[in-house]
Amino acid sequence: MRIVAGSKKGHRFAAPKGVVTRPTGDRVREAAFSLVGPVAGAAVLDLFAGSGAMGLEALSRGAASCVFVERDREATRVIQSNLEKLGLTGAVVPRSVEAVLRGESSRGRRYDLVLADPPYEEWKTHEPTLAGLLPVVLANDALVVVETAADVEPELPLDLVTTRRYGSARITVFSR
Repeated sequence: MRIVAGSKKGHRFAAPKGVVTRPTGDRVREAAFSLVGPVAGAAVLDLFAGSGAMGLEALSRGAASCVFVERDREATRVIQSNLEKLGLTGAVVPRSVEAVLRGESSRGRRYDLVLADPPYEEWKTHEPTLAGLLPVVLANDALVVVETAADVEPELPLDLVTTRRYGSARITVFSR
């Protein structure tokens, strides 16, 4: 895995071993950030972070901050290691997405960009939770990028910007 663009372009990073995580590939990551546009100065929330690929890419492209949410302990260790190796700063939170979203909304924390990449087979399980909790943590004009299997069309109570297929993946961008 490597960073596609920004200050750490070309730098490699690790992915957790095993089948628990499915890191977003370089091509899909590049396409997602082309759809989003500049992220300089953005507060980013990377949900179901896995290897941290999407959040690391955002930080390399100039995001001001990134909170990585991942419940798998091994994956959180890999994200922390990747941050240190790349010389980037981010907060790694080893909790469930639902717990973090509830906590962030109660503290009034808002994000400019939310990246959500749950395990493909779990999207329908997480969709209602995300639909109920995501809008509360979004800043004005925020974007939400959802990665799902290509045959899944996510629905959230936000404005649909675009949805595109890339091989076995679909990237859907919503705005507030």
